[in-house]
Amino acid sequence: MIKMRKLFTSESVTEGHPDKLCDYISDSVLDAYLAQDKNSRVACETVAGKGEIYITGEITSTGQVNIEEIARQAIKEVGYGDKDLDIDYRTCKINVNVSKQSPDIAIRS
Repeated sequence: MIKMRKLFTSESVTEGHPDKLCDYISDSVLDAYLAQDKNSRVACETVAGKGEIYITGEITSTGQVNIEEIARQAIKEVGYGDKDLDIDYRTCKINVNVSKQSPDIAIRS
């Protein structure tokens, strides 16, 4: 009998880390949609790097949200305001690639 070895791994990052910034932006987009439509279905992912933010996913909602504006506000709240240090919420490039979710996702049993 072969004994399998299990490994446990985890990631821990500090406040202001790009991973936390990305999570905060995605959460802010979700919150904005839910504030307007409690039945919103939001699958949103954010990636950040070199002065650029990329937001992608699939969203179905009756809410109308300016995703770029939500992202800039989230970046500002985290404290990124100097492109020479990292990223500036005022001037960073934000790419939004969001489409409507497939109706199959909404099928409920």
